[in-house]
Parts: sequence; C-alpha cells; structure tokens
Amino acid sequence: MRGNSINHAPAASADTQNAPVNGSIRVAAIQMTAGPDIPRNLEEARRLLEMAASQGARLAALPEYFCLMGMRDADRVAAREQNKYGPIQEFLSDTAKCLGIWLIGGSVPLASSRPDKVRNSCLVYDDQGQQVARYDKIHLFGLELGDERYAEEETIEAGCGVVSLESPFGRIGLSICYDLRFPELYRSMGRVDIIFAPAAFTATTGKAHWETLIRARAIENLAYVVAPAQAGHHLNGRETHGDSMIVDPWGIVLDRLPSGSGVVIADINPEYQASLRDSLPALNHRILRHC
Repeated sequence: MRGNSINHAPAASADTQNAPVNGSIRVAAIQMTAGPDIPRNLEEARRLLEMAASQGARLAALPEYFCLMGMRDADRVAAREQNKYGPIQEFLSDTAKCLGIWLIGGSVPLASSRPDKVRNSCLVYDDQGQQVARYDKIHLFGLELGDERYAEEETIEAGCGVVSLESPFGRIGLSICYDLRFPELYRSMGRVDIIFAPAAFTATTGKAHWETLIRARAIENLAYVVAPAQAGHHLNGRETHGDSMIVDPWGIVLDRLPSGSGVVIADINPEYQASLRDSLPALNHRILRHC
C-alpha cells in the first residue's frame, strides 16, 4: 500500500478512509520536505495533519526537523525555544487540540545547557493540546562517507533519558532517527505497544538500512513502528530518503510513501498484537537480563 500524496486524491472512498477496523486505532505518519522557512513548514505540517485527521487518524506523527531544515546546522540553534514556550510548540499544542488528535511532534530544537547547542526533542501532545511527554534524542548522528559529512554533536546536546508513556492507544515508546541503530534503547523502554521513530535519514543510509532497521525494531519488540520521515531534495543541498512507513508487530509494512510530501495511514489493532505476543512470547523468553 502507498501513502497519500498531497497532490493526489486518496485511493479509497471517504467512508473506507474514515472507518477503522473494529477495535483498531487509526494512526498517521506525515512525510515532508522541510526547508529554512519555519512558518511555511508549519503551514505544510498543518495541511498534512488535517488530511490525516479527515481520514480518521486519532494519533499522528511528524518527521524529525519538520519545523526547520536550515541552510546551516547552526540555524537550529538560532531557532531554539524554551521548553513549553515558543511558536513551534504553540503550533503543536493548538493543532492537536483543534484536530482532536494525539500528536507526536517530530523533533523541535529546545534550549540546552550550552548556548551553542540545542536538545533535539520529540514532544507529545494529547487531544486537549497538553504536552504529556518529552524525549531528547540520545544518539547523535555522525557520518563521513565520500563527500557527505554529518556531525550532530557539533550543534546538538545529547539527551540521557529513555521515555515511554501510557496513552489511550497503548504504551508508546519515543525515539528519533539515528536511535534506530541502537536496539538496546528500545529494550530499555519496557514492553511498549507502539514505537515512534521520526527521522530525516540521508538518501545514502536510508537506501541501505532504513526499512531493515524499522522492521527489525518492530519484530524484536512485537510492536507497531510508526516512522515519519523527511523526503527529497532540500534547499540546503541535503537529500533525505523518505519512505515513511507504518510496520506491524510481525514486520509487515502496512503503508508507506516512497517519496514526496503526504500522509501514511494504517490501523493499529491491539487484539491482533496481543494474539501475536501470546503465540510467540519472545518478550517473556529474554534471558540475558537475568544473568
């Protein structure tokens, strides 16, 4: 299945799009090609979230850096906000409340202990617009491959706390992009039902590893994984992989959007997940934690 691009009408009828399977919850992953203009990025994010809500999504997630892909890495430092204050966070709160959805806010640059760095923070808002969780990205991306060089540690201060939270949809685990390469993070969350991994994977690493990592995290945790991503060529010259997807606990890709801006939609079924965990109780068979 392919996600809905903003340039095309949904393939299914409105009745089908707005009617989740009995007992299931509709979730959405937003794919964007953000640029250096924050108001324009927020406008696009709002349009895509409205599309997701109109299709019955009760829980939606934006990609990493949805609000800003600056011309320089230092631009994220200049755009930093104090926790719970600022236009980006106001946008997330207002949008969640207005649309009546739970919103996983991709990542937002928040002030850190150092003036030259930010925390890359994933913020969660309930359907009343209240911030109910914050996760600061722990693993900072670094790559030197050919002409490509990335060093997030130069402008981002790493977080140190694993974050999971209860929600009306089950227990949620939070991660961001490069975290996908570190399975011990997800084990540290405990038994989570839905993992979120907003990302801005490079085209190079995404082509090689993106789908494999997402499906592996779903399979080993018997959890749904929702992975909204940046996609395409950005004004700063960076190219991101896209291919936002939602994967079920058996590792099956329920929906994806290979390229372009749009919405990926799928239904999360707690009963199906519980039956898989009963049939294959791998989470109960872990041994090393007891050694």
